Amino acid sequence: MTTLRKYAIIPLAIFLGENKMGIEFFIVSIMFGIGLAMDAFSVALANGMNEKRMKIGRMCTIAGVFSFFQAAMPLIGWVAVHTILEYFHGFSKFIPYIALALLSYIGGKMIYEGLKKDCDCEDCSVGFGALIVQGIATSIDALSVGLDIGEYNFYEALICCIVIAIVTFIVCMFGVWTGKKFGNMLSNKATVFGGAILVCIGVYIFIKGILGI
Repeated sequence: MTTLRKYAIIPLAIFLGENKMGIEFFIVSIMFGIGLAMDAFSVALANGMNEKRMKIGRMCTIAGVFSFFQAAMPLIGWVAVHTILEYFHGFSKFIPYIALALLSYIGGKMIYEGLKKDCDCEDCSVGFGALIVQGIATSIDALSVGLDIGEYNFYEALICCIVIAIVTFIVCMFGVWTGKKFGNMLSNKATVFGGAILVCIGVYIFIKGILGI
């Protein structure tokens, strides 16, 4: 029994590693969260402008989707660093193109619908499928954070990603709330403006990825 317990603990110790979490760890995690949440903030702002009478439950859904993907991508990147690093580097080259394509499609669709007709805010709400695409598009570049946290053990990486999720949720809730205020001022032009924001964010992620900024 003692031998079995010994061989069960060894892989667990390797998996968890030494716990080095402290104040600096959480400050770095919060800074990661703020940095990663900026693109999601802009898209949340656009969604708020597009849906001016949004209820609190809907706001939480939008912020929750963005925070989930912003946390999941770095964790996926961490797993890739520890398993398929060579393939991860190859895939990372396509990230700017994927983000540009997804956000340009959704943003362009919003602009088209906004120009086509004067639409009521409730009729122009972003569907859940489109919201998922937004979440992926704004967070896919966060895969590279897996390299930055590659030295963490799994437990530290998980806690870091949870902190990122919490920060992103707060930032996106503020973004949606701010967007609703601007949406009321812009009236039916909010859909066009919100779509333009999505396209601009896609172009920004693309340029940043190509230039390696």
